[in-house]
Amino acid sequence: MTIGATEGTTAAQSGNGLGVTSTSGSKDKDMFLQLLVAQMKYQDPTNPTDSSQFLAQSAQFTSLEKMESIADQTGLLLGSSLAFGASGLVGRTVTFTLDDGTQGTGVVSGVQFGTSGPVLTVGDHQVPVSNLVSVTDGSAAPTS
Repeated sequence: MTIGATEGTTAAQSGNGLGVTSTSGSKDKDMFLQLLVAQMKYQDPTNPTDSSQFLAQSAQFTSLEKMESIADQTGLLLGSSLAFGASGLVGRTVTFTLDDGTQGTGVVSGVQFGTSGPVLTVGDHQVPVSNLVSVTDGSAAPTS
């Protein structure tokens, strides 16, 4: 039984996506190391695997881990930016689209931060930021 260099890397990478948590990343590290040990254990003694393949696999795995970390940090930054921007809308007049397709207008009195992003309180409506059509400073009537 021989595990090729690309097979080990593919198996280690296949479980990873941008939304993977650190627990899953730990499992992927363990799987990568198990594959690496199995590859060394079952290699043909008359035709040993080139050590540069091990280094290449390790480098690819490290790169993947760093990219996941950057993606996680970028997601946190985006969430913070959205929260900061939404909190700046308090006291402003907004025009928004309601669920039935009509438009509403009102002054933002508060912001709630949920898992789906910031939700503005406008009168008796809860308006996701994605439903905003326009924003004014509150002293002028909004235009469509």
